[in-house]
Amino acid sequence: LKMSWFWFYLPLRLLMAACLCRSIKAPTTSSQQRFKTDLFNFYHSLILADGRETTIHLLKDIPKRYYFVLEEGRALAPFTITVTPCDVPIEWSILVHKASASFLGKAARGDHDTQEVSKSQKAPNMVSTIFNYKGNSVETYMGMSSHSALYMLEFLSTERDTHITVYLTTDTTSGNLYPELPMDPRIDVIGIGHTTVTLTWKHSPSVLQHRENIQYCLLVNEKHNYKSLCAAETAIRSSGMKLPPTLTLSLSPYLLEPQQVMILSNSELSIINKASSGEVRQICMGTKNTYTVPNLSPSTQYYFDVFVVNLLTNASAAYTGTFARTLEEPEPKVTELKDGKVIQVVLDGKKQKFYSLQYQARHKKMQFTFQLCHGQVQVHITKNGKIVASENISGLRYFSVKGKLLDTYLVQLRSTEESNSSVRVQVSSHFHKPLFPLLPDSLKIKSFSKLRTCKSVTIAWLGTQEESKYCVYKKRIEEDQVWTELQSVDRCSGPQSRPKSEKVLCKYFYDTNLQRAVTTETIKGLDAGTLYLFDVYLFGPSGIPVRYHSKVVKTRKKC
Repeated sequence: LKMSWFWFYLPLRLLMAACLCRSIKAPTTSSQQRFKTDLFNFYHSLILADGRETTIHLLKDIPKRYYFVLEEGRALAPFTITVTPCDVPIEWSILVHKASASFLGKAARGDHDTQEVSKSQKAPNMVSTIFNYKGNSVETYMGMSSHSALYMLEFLSTERDTHITVYLTTDTTSGNLYPELPMDPRIDVIGIGHTTVTLTWKHSPSVLQHRENIQYCLLVNEKHNYKSLCAAETAIRSSGMKLPPTLTLSLSPYLLEPQQVMILSNSELSIINKASSGEVRQICMGTKNTYTVPNLSPSTQYYFDVFVVNLLTNASAAYTGTFARTLEEPEPKVTELKDGKVIQVVLDGKKQKFYSLQYQARHKKMQFTFQLCHGQVQVHITKNGKIVASENISGLRYFSVKGKLLDTYLVQLRSTEESNSSVRVQVSSHFHKPLFPLLPDSLKIKSFSKLRTCKSVTIAWLGTQEESKYCVYKKRIEEDQVWTELQSVDRCSGPQSRPKSEKVLCKYFYDTNLQRAVTTETIKGLDAGTLYLFDVYLFGPSGIPVRYHSKVVKTRKKC
């Protein structure tokens, strides 16, 4: 660091002046008193607190200086200074003036003379730099101090405005503010999976001595390792995420921001910070020194940092970070589709993975048929690697495609809901033998409010130009069952799974004029003021039914 001796001696001279003023016995005016107070406060604002962590904010290219002096009467004593950069690399130095503290002690007592002052002011050779460092690692200096030495710490950031923490202590007997690291502070990767990484590390001596006040916290991200918890928190904030104070890691009840998700299970606290730049996870696992990180993405490189945290002081020490790449996701299992054969696929909504079906063309023209049974499903169809269709399906959906013999078609299905979905799939080159019946424009069932009585309801539905069989079923339900019944309907299930008591009737119906292809039915023998669930099933030539959308109707309570 470039150092001007002027800045070293300025606070020293001001303190001398303050001490000289204090030693004068004669009464002083109010202005003189204010001058002495200002000088005294100026000096003490630069004094580094002993035994306490101090946060210092640095402006770019502007040095900041702090001083400390040992208590009077101590001959030799060890001291330590720990500096933690919280963002960019910084430069810092320790300088010592070997006679200044001795003189200050005399000045405070009044036993000084002009000659001694002038000697002190003209002795730049008595100032020496005993330590300097440049970087963003946590660095600790240990030294031996005497009461006749004044120390100055100078800090400089040349990249941008930043902040650091500084811890000075001259009491090395009552333990350190920071938890201790083991002799080997490395994190070992002992297991790698597609979505998990297992880590282990050697216990901190502090955990063994003060188990109830110490815990381990793990930081997981996709960018890089962090050399301190302070640096990690700064990076999280700068990425647009709001982070609670470090005490969050100590299970303190801070409220989380909307960008954060907190998960507490098996005595482990996980805080997931979400931002456009990625995801940062904090997991605190008590005093366990082996942990399997779950829910990672396959084929992704992650960086892992372990911090041992003192719950009483909130101070932490960082293990040497490590990184690992999760295994590539295995190729999805592909099921072969056979011409004309129907298969039903259940899709896991939680995993949100694609289910793959493959078909090799036996004809130039073919038709893919999808019948949505439950939930919501997204369909992708590719031919020789090129997309030919992609959409979310509802109800019954046909895709007709043209190609060459032996073209390879890949059908990929995925649930778009968190709950499971299911769908029926068929591919066929026999267009003249449709699997499903000809469908009307709408599969809704309509009820007529004016025709409702205490014992009957009248419903209507659309038909087609093709003579088909329609079967009506009813089910008595309670008010609190309506939502569950409508949500749990399997639209692919036929009436064969229903009790015979729910069957109302079956009839054949068609009309060549679509405008008149509507049929009605009055269902009698019902109970007054009661809810009923009505279903209509349409059967085609293949015998596979299509279920209309269920309709809930309530009979009149009084007639």
